Amino acid sequence: MPEYLAEGSRKADYEDTKAILQVPWMGVVTMSFSHYRHFYKALWGGLRPLFQSAELAERCVALRLKAEGLVAGLAPPSIIERLKATGYAPREIDAICDINTVFHIGNLPYVLMATYARLLLEGHELSTVTATMPFAGRHAPPSLAPFVLMEAHHADQPTRAIYDDVKAQLGLPLVNTDYRAFARWPSYFATAWQDLRSHLQTPGYEAIVRAMHEAVVQAALSLPNPGGLTSAILRDAARQEGSFDEVHRTVQLFQWLLPGLIINVAYFRAQL
Repeated sequence: MPEYLAEGSRKADYEDTKAILQVPWMGVVTMSFSHYRHFYKALWGGLRPLFQSAELAERCVALRLKAEGLVAGLAPPSIIERLKATGYAPREIDAICDINTVFHIGNLPYVLMATYARLLLEGHELSTVTATMPFAGRHAPPSLAPFVLMEAHHADQPTRAIYDDVKAQLGLPLVNTDYRAFARWPSYFATAWQDLRSHLQTPGYEAIVRAMHEAVVQAALSLPNPGGLTSAILRDAARQEGSFDEVHRTVQLFQWLLPGLIINVAYFRAQL
């Protein structure tokens, strides 16, 4: 359910999730998970203490640096001169960088949440360590306002065509929030996407995404488990939704696509 339609307990879940993750948007992943009320209550209730910890914040930094290092292997070309030639002023390029920073940092807790969900649904258990250090302050950039998304019904035909290409090239059923935010600057997004597109579905790109996926899994398994979340708890909650398989498929989808999204955002960052 989109944020603007959420009410009552759903709205409260959205606001609490964003506050703990220190992000200005409710990710499509968590909106989809929260459709399954018993499941999301168990998942977020069990993970919430961890996501308030210094250990989680530190691991997100390490994963972000991992993504940057992997992307460097693709040698992204700078597009700054092309943007300037189009008419972009330095302040506009800085604004694009600011939006990129929001996603570059904010996607990490989302991918960890999806990874925990899949691991637990598939019978894996988390760490037996429960002690954590609380995190004080902000680990995320200041919230940006307005946080503008170029929805498909807002966009002109060329941007809608890029959205269709994004879905086709990446095998996605939807256009992620990140891409809709970048498309606020249509000519920038077209330039950035075309450069990235040349790497998609190549052996080198796919190896990088696999490496990111594996790094996230290892991070999830190594972090403490202060909420005491277990496979049995989450599997039981998923069964209460009436279709365990449906919940599992939803979780698999997002756990599969988010590492690639993290790599793509890091690539866009390296272009700037």
